[in-house]
Amino acid sequence: MSDAENPDDRPVKPALARGWRRRCPNCGHGPLLVGYLKVADHCPVCEQEFRHQRADDGPAYLTILIVGHLMVPLIHLFHSRLQMEPLIMATVLSVLCVALSLYLLPRIKGAFIALQWARRMHGFGHETTGTKPIAQES
Repeated sequence: MSDAENPDDRPVKPALARGWRRRCPNCGHGPLLVGYLKVADHCPVCEQEFRHQRADDGPAYLTILIVGHLMVPLIHLFHSRLQMEPLIMATVLSVLCVALSLYLLPRIKGAFIALQWARRMHGFGHETTGTKPIAQES
């Protein structure tokens, strides 16, 4: 049976988009995170439980991978083409690196949790709460 024919499948792309926005992957309205990185116990809108999530270090590793791959061309550009002073270059790139990491980390964590929810990983497929249907986004 293909993935499209399985009635238990949850839509991955909308779930990832909702997770990226740090919203509940089920309904898209409730907050997924409380604070900066702390995962909510459940969605206040659809009552989907999030205690099953196991994002662990994955979002941090992916954030480092993305930021590193974006910084290397910038370092090369700043050094070879713009011929910046080393202290100025280090300061600019450090601020950019930290800002980009702080921006990406909670969004990637939300996407990780949404992917786990969509694929019914780590107990997300066996809960008794959070069974309200997915609302259509406007």
